[in-house]
Amino acid sequence: MRPILDRMMPKVLLAEPRGFCAGVEMAIKALTWMVQTFEPPVYCYHEIVHNAAVVDAFERAGVVFVNEVADVPEGRPVMLSAHGSAPDVVAAAERRAAVTIDAVCPLVTKVHHEMRRMSDRGYDIIYVGHEGHDEAIGAIAEAPEAATLVDPVEGLGAFEPTDPGKVALLAQTTLGLFEWEGILSDAGERYPLLRTARKSDLCYATTNRQTAILRLAEEASVILVIGSENSSNTQALVRVAHMAGVRAYRVDGPDDVDPTWFDGDDIVGVTAGASAPDQRVRAVIDAVAPGGTVEVVRVTDEDEYFPLPPRLRTYVKTVQSLVEGAFAAPSPGAPGPIEDDRAWDASEALALLGVS
Repeated sequence: MRPILDRMMPKVLLAEPRGFCAGVEMAIKALTWMVQTFEPPVYCYHEIVHNAAVVDAFERAGVVFVNEVADVPEGRPVMLSAHGSAPDVVAAAERRAAVTIDAVCPLVTKVHHEMRRMSDRGYDIIYVGHEGHDEAIGAIAEAPEAATLVDPVEGLGAFEPTDPGKVALLAQTTLGLFEWEGILSDAGERYPLLRTARKSDLCYATTNRQTAILRLAEEASVILVIGSENSSNTQALVRVAHMAGVRAYRVDGPDDVDPTWFDGDDIVGVTAGASAPDQRVRAVIDAVAPGGTVEVVRVTDEDEYFPLPPRLRTYVKTVQSLVEGAFAAPSPGAPGPIEDDRAWDASEALALLGVS
């Protein structure tokens, strides 16, 4: 790839951890198994994750993304996205599809469970999230009579509970730490008996990536955040960098990088949202600083692993047992027996689909 800049960048600081979280890993691998197992088209309710490159790769592989379960032809397989789906959506998919696989992130499932539990106990629920985001829509649908969506920028606003002594606080997992902490502080002052999780609802990967970007901001003069516009956690990374006083830009890939963003003595920080492929990270670095120094800035190690959805594992194992020689995949290097899921990752899955 031709360098974006006429000169080499002197130094790149590469955040670690960055990119795919365990929930995204699970969802991408699950949908890859779907397209390897079923004849196309395979349907997916909402984007499997919020990343344009990932969605494009699956569309080329025969996945059709829909916003309504009614758009899935009866008898076709369907996957529900990692962001979590409303109960009526899950029920409709079960009625309509031949096989329904729910790839919801377990951390989102935890929030859904708390929404139902707090509602059943008579609590008014403040749900901190972004209106229109798939995760917020699915969570609010678990307790629509009890939950009020509160935008983290606008604050508690006119929220008025039935009983000030029975208020619970839950959150979209991809919020910025500063967004969550501001609402938590305000709600705690207003409602002294506030119920909330002992650990915040924010995804571990979200908080780790925000911590890493603060570390980048200590040295970098400009930060590139790789991820798509509709990725909430990616946008949160950009906001965290701005709050730390550093110029930051969101890019989907190298084609989005503007040479005018850089000066000759810049140190460039690079990170990626939790749904951005590492292939895109490498492409951005190759374009911005070919041959330059790349230093990894590590704040923690992540070893979380979420197993594939149980129904998918059962279905694929059944198919594998019926096909002599186990799994016959159309592409060299395709996954082997589904029991070996931990032996490969989502980047390898996307490589099967042609993402480079």
